[in-house]
Amino acid sequence: MITAMVQIKLPEPMAKDKAQNVFAGTAPKYREVKGLIRKYYLLSEDGATAGGVYLWKSRDAAEQLYTDDWKTFIMQKYGTKPSVTYFDSPVIVDNLVGKIIVDE
Repeated sequence: MITAMVQIKLPEPMAKDKAQNVFAGTAPKYREVKGLIRKYYLLSEDGATAGGVYLWKSRDAAEQLYTDDWKTFIMQKYGTKPSVTYFDSPVIVDNLVGKIIVDE
């Protein structure tokens, strides 16, 4: 499994309630993305950085999303380019379902 962290340095700080509305508006687009296990939307405490943490089945699946079209969508939505950092996720503790998941 792969975790991707997307960070978007916003041109102007965003309030939490506005961010929640913006994020809720884009969330449905991620419901059926092949290989995406989970996505967390992020907003820094000062509202200056937005982004997401994505858990993927594989890096290939992640790279299917982070295309030039996706980067253009982010640029149009937030007014700045995103950065994407990848991490291997060999073990995940999921307290919601009560499991420890080991990538095989």
